[in-house]
Amino acid sequence: MPVLTRPAVTTPPVAKSPGHPRRVSFIRRHSFSLTVLAPSVILLGIFVYGFIGYSVRVSLSQWQGLQPNLSTRQPFGQTYDDLFHTPRFQADLRNVTVFTALLLTLAVVLGLVLALLVHNALGGRSTFRGIFLFPYSLSFIVTGVVWRWIFTPSAGANLILNKLGVDHGPKWITDPKVAGDVSAALEHVIPGGDFIQVKLGIPLAIIPVVIAAGWQLAGFAMANFLAALGTLPEELHEAASLDGAGTLRYHWHIVLPWLRPMIVVVLVLLGHISLKSFDLVYAMSGQGPGFATDVPGIFVFDQTFRALRYNTGAAAAIVMLLLVAAVMVPYLYRSVLREKKS
Repeated sequence: MPVLTRPAVTTPPVAKSPGHPRRVSFIRRHSFSLTVLAPSVILLGIFVYGFIGYSVRVSLSQWQGLQPNLSTRQPFGQTYDDLFHTPRFQADLRNVTVFTALLLTLAVVLGLVLALLVHNALGGRSTFRGIFLFPYSLSFIVTGVVWRWIFTPSAGANLILNKLGVDHGPKWITDPKVAGDVSAALEHVIPGGDFIQVKLGIPLAIIPVVIAAGWQLAGFAMANFLAALGTLPEELHEAASLDGAGTLRYHWHIVLPWLRPMIVVVLVLLGHISLKSFDLVYAMSGQGPGFATDVPGIFVFDQTFRALRYNTGAAAAIVMLLLVAAVMVPYLYRSVLREKKS
């Protein structure tokens, strides 16, 4: 008896939808976004990263003078070696380090005090906020010109000191002294430290510049701290009052920890501003006595547009870029990691 077998049933293939999101290419799915962002990406690549790469190329070349010369200088990187052995640039790195450290301390502390005073004021918050924020609206050139007159030994602050009986006031921005020199000690600690040709301390002439910059940027720090204080829950203050915490303990254990992320943001923002400072210092004191207030920004300007040493100016500009990147990149990297975790 023959065995009857059931014929195999073949299922026709299901047509794949051409619009299925897993099958559509990345470009088709993001075509609108890429079209909108393409001009910005192209311009950014040319006018930012392209010019950075060109500056690196110039810094390694023999270009000095009006005639371009992009042939590589030998030995490779000799321009950078000469740059770091230049006494003026060594003074510039010392000055910008001291300037940044003192400015961050002054601006953050002063901005924090002003923010707490305005936040806790019973009335007139808008008025005081505008008064303290007004210096930040001025240009650095205006600030430099005004404070230059204030800290000129023959005028400004010394006239007030003379009225008070102080005959010989400070030299302010004309003082060539460097306090706390540690260069001799570093020569024995750092291998090859004998290449240091300047005093590594605090130039007294840069302190007035720090005061002027702190006066202008403290309002910026205050505005950021006020924004963070505005998000502080009132329940925390009520709970601290019920627990018997005084004003000092409340601000130390609750307010300051709450403001810690904003303090980091302000330090990063003001840090990169101070590292690339130019106009305030140029208008107020320039190079200063014995390069006491000279900064890398002024050095780049002089080498590029006055001495026409384009390779040296480009090398100094790349060093400035690396200094700013040392401040910004770790913060941006930390921010990206925090966003991924959240």
